[in-house]
Amino acid sequence: MGDSFLMRDRFRGFLPVVVDVETGGFNASTDALLEIAAVLLSLDGGGRLVRGATIREHVRPFDGARMDPASLAVNGIDPWHPLRIASTENDALGSVFKEVRQAIRDQDCTRAILVGHNASFDLGFLNAAVARAGIRRNPFHPFSCFDTATLAGVAYGQTVLSRAAMAAGLEWSTEEAHSAAYDAERTADVFCLICNQFQPLYEAAMRRLERAPPVGESNPMLEPAPE
Repeated sequence: MGDSFLMRDRFRGFLPVVVDVETGGFNASTDALLEIAAVLLSLDGGGRLVRGATIREHVRPFDGARMDPASLAVNGIDPWHPLRIASTENDALGSVFKEVRQAIRDQDCTRAILVGHNASFDLGFLNAAVARAGIRRNPFHPFSCFDTATLAGVAYGQTVLSRAAMAAGLEWSTEEAHSAAYDAERTADVFCLICNQFQPLYEAAMRRLERAPPVGESNPMLEPAPE
């Protein structure tokens, strides 16, 4: 397979970006997005996935947003605390997307793909905020994602993030948990570990595909087309 390891080859042109959101509830269309963190990933010289920079934004609830007291009790966020510096959804996503787009260019990928623990939750809130803010260009694929709850269930027999992290040999802090940045970084660590442990499977698959006949046209809905 050669000695050159490129992210564009590892994930078919996608750049995996780990995202975690903290919210005012479970309904992406009615409940507030309060915090978002994105963790960038890269490949080292040996083709191993490694965690990079974390981008974190506090988000101001949109007008009319619902905030369930039970959800706020879990994440510990006071949306109206006088010392909480928060941005609008448009500005917060703009800041995150700027860094993601730069990482896509730097790693010669085509588009980002969201990695999350129970990823449909994070992707749902991300897409809902994009729609509310009227953002036309979203660097993330609109529906494809990598879910570490599924991956950790297969690799470690655990689907809860704290248990999966400990099963993977990582430290877990209950005091820092439910911060978007902390949860995103632990999710990134779990994802990297699993991908790196599965590296022999990936390399064997690439050797098989090199010998396989063409399978016809690809599905444009699933390909990492530019945003």
